[in-house]
Amino acid sequence: MRWSKKLAYCVGLLLTDGHLSKDGRHIDLTSKDVEQLETFKKCLGLKVKIGSKSSGRPGEERYPRIQFGNVKFYKWLLTIGFVQNKTYGVGALEIPDRFFSHFLRGFYDGDGCSYSYFDPRWRSSFMFYTSFVAKSEKHIRWLRKNIRRLVGVKGRVVYTSRVYRLQYAKRESKIVIAYIYKGADKIYLSRKYDKIMKILKVNAEVEKLVHSLP
Repeated sequence: MRWSKKLAYCVGLLLTDGHLSKDGRHIDLTSKDVEQLETFKKCLGLKVKIGSKSSGRPGEERYPRIQFGNVKFYKWLLTIGFVQNKTYGVGALEIPDRFFSHFLRGFYDGDGCSYSYFDPRWRSSFMFYTSFVAKSEKHIRWLRKNIRRLVGVKGRVVYTSRVYRLQYAKRESKIVIAYIYKGADKIYLSRKYDKIMKILKVNAEVEKLVHSLP
């Protein structure tokens, strides 16, 4: 496989919302966002239809998914660090530095989020955070190490609700967001992109207001 920004983005999606079957051939991506699956199909040139999936429990909601067979791609994913039980077993991945931002954007679209709020304790009261979530401590610490090496921000890892959360506060968050969307060429989940752009707009307005105060 030849690395590209599209492939790196898809690797990020598969790492978070994907699954490797035990047959050594089939790959599954499940997401509540059909747009995400359509982007995945386009990036990899897949012709398969979008189906649906549930765990089989009575009354459980079904989610859109893509499943396709490709032995070569499956084996390649294993060579870069994927494992069948990726939830807890995945650690470091072999992602070229040149494409790491695109991989991280795929990770963000799968298991990342940004949120904001006004904190009445401070003059510049608008706070926001960006975080990445994983159940594997090895993987989340590898992610933090690479982001720090490539972007220069520390972040912090916290363990809550049986998951590890790599979190960046406002100053560092702005740096990470700029990094993952640089050169994105609209390869991203628009719902999350629009949300973070609104957060950044509010933050800029608050900072402008604070700076204008005597």
